[in-house]
Amino acid sequence: MRRYETIFILRPNSSEEEITRIIDNTSQVIGNDQGSIIEMNRWGMKKLAYLIKKESLGYYVFCDYAASPAAVTEIERKFRIDDAVLKYLTIKIDEGMTAEKIAVAVAEVSAKATEPAEDDTEEDQPDTDGDDDTADEEE
Repeated sequence: MRRYETIFILRPNSSEEEITRIIDNTSQVIGNDQGSIIEMNRWGMKKLAYLIKKESLGYYVFCDYAASPAAVTEIERKFRIDDAVLKYLTIKIDEGMTAEKIAVAVAEVSAKATEPAEDDTEEDQPDTDGDDDTADEEE
């Protein structure tokens, strides 16, 4: 089994049921191939960098999974047939995925999702105290 990431863009006028249907079909193909979904993330509606099939917006979905190359071929075949899919891209991340590697990847994703966002406000604030921290010392 190999690890893949697939991002697909759906038409902006797709209904919630249609989006769910496409995601479920993708999950079903992976599951039928004894694959595992590591992360399925709906990124939502975003502005496209350029027009795709006369659309300026698209609904983005990100899927990280482990499956065989045959499953990827089937997923992409279904994407080509479905008019709701504007564009898709699949990237191979890892060549050899074992059950242990899949479990570790799922644990990392769930840990990342549950940890609170770090507070970077202090680092991003400009220096307003008036003293120049980078002044040369001439004495």
